[in-house]
This record gives sequence, structure tokens and C-alpha cells, in this order.
Amino acid sequence: MRFDNRLLDDIRARLTLSDLVGRRVSWDRRKTQPGKGDYWACCPFHEEKSPSFHVDDRRNRYKCFGCGASGDHFRFVMETEGLSFPETVERLAEQAGVAMPAPDPQAARREHKRASLVDVCELAARYFQEQLAGQRGVEARTYVNKRGLTPQTLSEFRFGLAPDSRDGLKKYLLEKNVPEEMIIEAGLAIKPEGGRPSYDRFRGRLMIPIQDERGRVVAFGGRTLLPDGQPKYLNSPETPLFHKGVMLFNAHRAREPAYKSGRAVVVEGYLDAIALHQAGVHEVVASLGTAFTEDQILRLWKFAPEPIVCFDGDAAGVSAAHRAIDRILPVLSSGHSFQFSFLPDGMDPDDLIKEKGLAGFEAELAGAQSLFEAVWEREVSVARLDTPERKAALEKRFGELTGAIKDPLVRRGYQLDIKFKLSNLFFQAARAQRQFGVTGGNGGGKQGYGQNKSFGQGKPYGTGQAVGGSHLPGGGRVQVPLGPHHGTERMICGLCLKYPYLLDQHLERVAGIGFSDQLHARFRDVLCRMADPAQALSAEAALREFDEPLQQLLAEVTEVSAEDGRARPTGFSALVQRFPLLKNDPPEDFVEAVFLHFLDVLELKRLEKVLEEEMQAAEADLDETGWLRIQGLSQDLNRSREECAREEGELAERGKKLRQKPAAAAPMQQPVNSASRAQASSHGGHNVHAATVGHPSDVQQGRAVAPAGEYPGDYSGDYPEAYSGDYPADQYGDYAGDYPAEYFPDYQEEGAAPRPNASGEGDTKSNESVGPAFADIPPPF
Repeated sequence: MRFDNRLLDDIRARLTLSDLVGRRVSWDRRKTQPGKGDYWACCPFHEEKSPSFHVDDRRNRYKCFGCGASGDHFRFVMETEGLSFPETVERLAEQAGVAMPAPDPQAARREHKRASLVDVCELAARYFQEQLAGQRGVEARTYVNKRGLTPQTLSEFRFGLAPDSRDGLKKYLLEKNVPEEMIIEAGLAIKPEGGRPSYDRFRGRLMIPIQDERGRVVAFGGRTLLPDGQPKYLNSPETPLFHKGVMLFNAHRAREPAYKSGRAVVVEGYLDAIALHQAGVHEVVASLGTAFTEDQILRLWKFAPEPIVCFDGDAAGVSAAHRAIDRILPVLSSGHSFQFSFLPDGMDPDDLIKEKGLAGFEAELAGAQSLFEAVWEREVSVARLDTPERKAALEKRFGELTGAIKDPLVRRGYQLDIKFKLSNLFFQAARAQRQFGVTGGNGGGKQGYGQNKSFGQGKPYGTGQAVGGSHLPGGGRVQVPLGPHHGTERMICGLCLKYPYLLDQHLERVAGIGFSDQLHARFRDVLCRMADPAQALSAEAALREFDEPLQQLLAEVTEVSAEDGRARPTGFSALVQRFPLLKNDPPEDFVEAVFLHFLDVLELKRLEKVLEEEMQAAEADLDETGWLRIQGLSQDLNRSREECAREEGELAERGKKLRQKPAAAAPMQQPVNSASRAQASSHGGHNVHAATVGHPSDVQQGRAVAPAGEYPGDYSGDYPEAYSGDYPADQYGDYAGDYPAEYFPDYQEEGAAPRPNASGEGDTKSNESVGPAFADIPPPF
């Protein structure tokens, strides 16, 4: 429906935007100037501590300078309450006292017909409620009491009873002067062929009204009370009021709680939704037993950016999830996705609430999988990887799925993430064949869909350790790299593999950075060829380029030893061990800032090397041109050092705050991948260059903080004695290399000089010499 601009302007003129927005936010008294119509508050669309959300009453506009959200009266109500534009105009017009224009005659007739049908459904709802409360409702009341439904819930959801009578409802409505044709059109009666009389559609059923987003009864769902009654659940047919593929049960109640909590929970049946609502999960809706449609998906995204689909863990629930995934993928867009939570086999939400309470249900939701993980597990759990043809078939299948995604940014993220994960999967499968003679089986070692939250955790692949110079398949051992910056280089390799979006976003810089170790450079080159759209190296082709040293490096990046001595792929546990803040699931802009800082460190070292070469050349022959070149390099180097140190301090402070947050309960499972980053990109992000760690004495005395352990203090000179020396391989492996001793707070080399404190004196309290940001960071790879 189109609305005249004069109507919209009239509504804006009568409703002050600050009054409308003020129902959702608290104005900042220091920045707000009511006399000028200038208001500031913390944004209602994202979490923040400093007010960056601005409302200008003179222009009737709002804008958040943090997330970029902007609009007027109508946009604000649509975004905060999930209403459509016509619904928003109608609501605001009522609040403003503005008369809505009369619709055209045809639209008026359609609306009158719908209103009449709504009245018929309302009469039917009252009839069903009366039957439940009367003598006929004894059995139904026993059933609802057995399910634990309270009188308040029965009243809130308007439970009723359709008696086991051929035409009880029909007679009731005819007595209320409702035409028989309208009863049939509302879906309440069935007209058989052959001229026989019509009869009630719902008989012998517990009745639950289905309400639209305005709270009007438009249809019904009935659960049979007869022992042999079929079907078990019966919904109203399609009517002018009720379109099953568009509506969501309980949407009108869930919309406001979903906005406040930032979460929406989707279940299969309306009784599950009612049980969760009674338990306190008010942001719950049900899909009315149908496979997701595009309309339902778009409606759910108005409730929350990533609704949680909570299905049973049995075969029916898994099948429903498969259908939902196929419907969701094509309409994925930046900033919107879904999560999937599979309940224990044989349990539905109602059973789980009764057995474990609300806390148990919330624990299940906390372990929900991302859509990306659900797609991955669905395909990998049934794949066989024992031949090149089967590997190619799996890669082709993923290509077909990701190719259906219309949003190019999201599609690129999924394709890159899957390519990297496939290369790792193929590598693990090949190792399993070599070591254990495995010739078939599925690629992920799954015992069933949704049963294992992290790829590969259910099946061992190796027999050795994978961290710190440990023994690898075939008796190999990852040797200590010869380059002077191997710690930083290997961290870059690990982050590229775990967070492919970093490589995708900074491909040119990563490809052009100078690595001092040839093994790392080769590893980086293969990853870049996989990420480069121009080359598009497939996962299977990439695996063929991984010779034994690169395979050993790949194994070290992706595995960690278990207590039983077997190595298992555990979601980049080795990387998490080296970068402990990853356990806290840090924001993606923080991870990106650390990654960029590591690149800055290598670039800074390159400048130092160039300057050193120029100085050496100048000793033999120094002219004016050479001197100017040396001066320019020195200035560039000093600026880079200052910038690196400044940004490092900022990141160190931020890392300190992140360390104070409790670590995520679930194991790390690639919490930020290219796909999720692409879906979130529309909400903005920060590209902060920062560093990592410094000695407390440097911080206390105002000296530059040493980034990533590559160089202490003023970024030059040799390490003090206490910052060097060998570390026991059985504790830290072979990779103490270029990291200072403060990275190993629990080890003080016997006979080494005490570590200096702020005053320059010896300090035997080694645990206090830990840097502020990554104090517990273990040695590099």
C-alpha cells in the first residue's frame, strides 16, 4: 500500500522523534541539549558505553556514529519492533491522532471480508474456551495438567477444546448469525462433495489459537485427544487470513522480548513454544510444522540477526534442519544468519525443561552451532574420502551449496572458509590412511549429525604430539626454523589458516611480506594461491603441493597432543595455546589488529635490515645521495617504531580487559570465520593496528613496549642474559627462539641473572614480570 507523503509528514510533525526514541533509550545529560532539539544516548542497536547515538528533532532524523544506523520515525519503529511499513504507519497514525485515508473500494471490500473472518475466528476461539472450561473438558484439562501447563498459560494462549461432535461449532456459529459459507472460508468446517452437509474440521482436539502479529486469532492448531486420532496435530488450511508459509506462531508476543534480548529461538511445534514461554523464554516462536520459507526467514531476521533454530536431535529433527539449511543459504545476507541447537536424542524442548530446567535449556542454546558449522557437518558426516573422485565430489557439493548464496560477500566468505577446511580435512584423511590403513569411512569421524560439536573430535588420527618440536607421522619432527623471526611468521601462518578472512582481506600484503624462513614462505604461498580468486587453487590441488615438511607444519598448526598420547585435530588448539586470548573469543577487529601488528613487525624488521645494509655500503663509499637515502630510511624507521609502540600500548590495554572476561565454556570452533565476518560486515568494523606485549618495567618507565617478543625496549640491541638462553624442550619445545623470557613466567633458567625490575635491580618474582596483554602467552609454534 502506498501512502501519501503529506500523511507521513503530518505524522512526523505531530510526533516528536526524541519522544518516540526516548521510550527505548536514556538520554545523556551532559551532551543532550533539549532546547536545541539535540539528543544523545547509547545506541539501542548495538552495545556501547559512550553515547554515539544522535537524534535531531529539527530534521526528524537519528544516526548512530558507531554502527551507522540511521532513519526517521518509521524506520526506528520498524527496526525496534519488527513491524512492516504499513503496520508502522497505522500505529504511529493512531498515536498521532492522524486519520488514515480510506482505501480504494476493492481494498476496502477485501479488508471488510478479512475483518469479518477475524470475527468468525474470534467467536470460534471463545466457543473452544467455553468447552474446555465446561463438563466436556474434563479429559482435556487432565491432559494439560499432566503437561504441566499453568492456568495463567492456558489463559494467555487461550487454550480450548473442540468436542468430539460432528457439527458442534457449526451450530454455535449459525446461532450467532454467521453464514455457513463464511465458516467454511475461515477453515472451521469442511464441505464434502455430493451435496452432503458440512461438518466441523476440528473434533476431539485440544485447540490452540494461532494469532497474527497484531494478536488477532486467524487460525487454529489442534492436538488430538483420541487414542487413535490421526493426524496427531492438525492446523487450519490456507485461508484469506492464514498463510502457513508466512506466519510464525507466537510472533506477536516474542517480538518485544526478542528485541530486548537480541535473541530469537525457533522451535518446531506450538506446544514446545508454549512450554518455553511458560519457563521464561519469551522470545520463542514456532514454524507451525512447515519447512522454512523465504518469508519466514525474512520475518525471523526482523526479530534477531541470528535466530537459534532449536530442533530435536532425532532423525526427524535432523531432517527438518537439513531442509531449513537449504532454504536459508540462498537468502543469506550480510549481517544475518542462523544458529542451530540440536537437543539430546529423544528429547524435545518441553522434555528438556522438565528434566533440567531453564538452566539446562540455556546450556544447550549456548552450544549452538553456526550455520556454517551445521552445513559443514551435514556434508562431511556422510562423505567418503578414500579416493580422489570422492574428494572431488565433496568439493563439488560444497561448491553447489555456496554457489546458491546470492550475496557475493557472504558467498566469497563461505567459499574461502570451506576451501581451507577441506584442505585440512583431506590432509587428515590422507594421514589416517597412511598410519592406520583406513580406506573408507566418512571424512569427519562423525557418529551422527549434531552429536559432535567440533569437527574431528570423535576420532583419533595420529600417535604423536604436535606442539613444540614433537614427533609427527612417520617419525618426522618439525624442525626449528632457521629464520630470526620464526615466532611471528608461524603465528601469521596459523592465523591465516584459522581466520581465512584475514588472508582474504589482506591478501596482497600477506603475499608480499618478506618471511625469513623458507618453510613459512612456502606455506604462505600455498595459502595465498588458495585465496586468490585469479588462481583459485582447489583444496585437493593444494594438498598435492604440501610435501612432507609442509604437511608437518600443517599438522602442528591444527593439532595438539591429548593425554593418551594421540594427536587429534581440536580446532587450532595449538594456536590457542600460543595466543591464549583466543580462548576468550575476542572480537574480530581485535584479532585483525593483532594480525596486522605481526605484519607490521616483519615490515619494521625489513626496514631495519635495509638500513643496516645501507650503512654497511656507506662505510665503503658514502656520497650525498646515499646519505639522503639513509636519512630517509632512518626517519621512516623511527616513525614506524613510534607508531608500532603507540598502537601496541592501545592493544595491550584492550587485551588486558579481554583477559578479565571469562573464557568461553565451549571449545574453540573457529568462532570467527570468513562467512560470519562477511555476514557481519554491514555493521561496520575497526581496523586497528596494534601490538601485543611488553615488560612491566618498560610500561612503568614510559618506554616503548616490545611487540610480540621480537625486540625489547628500544627495539634494538641484544637481549639481556635473563631474556635469552635455552628452554627445556620437554616443556616448551624447540621454539624459544625469538621470544623473551617473560613469555615463560614459570621458568627461570638455573644460574641466570634475575630479571630486572622497574628500578633496574634484580627481581626474583618471575610471575610479576608478565606483560599486561598476553602475559600467559606460551612459546611460538
